[in-house]
Amino acid sequence: MPSDVLEFPSKVMAEAKVPPADLPEHLLIARLRRKDPNAFEAMVRAHQDRVYDFCVRMLADREEAFDLTQEIFISIHQHMDQFRADAKLTTWIYRIARNHCLNRLKYLKRRGRGRSDEFGESNELSITEAMGGASQPDDAVHARTEKALVHKAIAMLEEDQRALVVLRDVEGLSYEEIMEITELAEGTVKSRLHRAREKLAGILVKLEQSFADRGD
Repeated sequence: MPSDVLEFPSKVMAEAKVPPADLPEHLLIARLRRKDPNAFEAMVRAHQDRVYDFCVRMLADREEAFDLTQEIFISIHQHMDQFRADAKLTTWIYRIARNHCLNRLKYLKRRGRGRSDEFGESNELSITEAMGGASQPDDAVHARTEKALVHKAIAMLEEDQRALVVLRDVEGLSYEEIMEITELAEGTVKSRLHRAREKLAGILVKLEQSFADRGD
């Protein structure tokens, strides 16, 4: 995250002691439902990095991701009374984050805005330099290059495919959690994820070849 903790309006946050990190989830949820600002801050600190990372992967824009992360947590605060007691808090947070990301992507498309330099020209330049900067780059350079290529390829997937790949292969969520987040049947999740991975593999091949050609 760009900062230690997200900043929210004073009506949402307050100066007080934050509940301990090992507070049982059901107790934290009970305090969240009472609009306890301290419980809210504890929840934000526990989940903000993963939500922000998810938004970055979905939007491919760090500034948009940071702004949207704040909106997501404010939405969580406002709709905490809709949280089901039998659900997992993390899964519910991801569902809200996914819906916000998909809505923001639709909004950006209507505005005619493309992706920012998170996966744009400046990022392509850094990848090119990493691949061609030395005749025998070390493992760290290889790792950074491969990671950048994968993230760029993910950003080129369709929004729904991107969400599935990020949730499963980046965030490591189970199929059961993804079913809860997307409200899709298990077979649908698996088949769509399979197609998304096939498309991602094809994009990666083209990206790797493109950057390899630039290095020649």
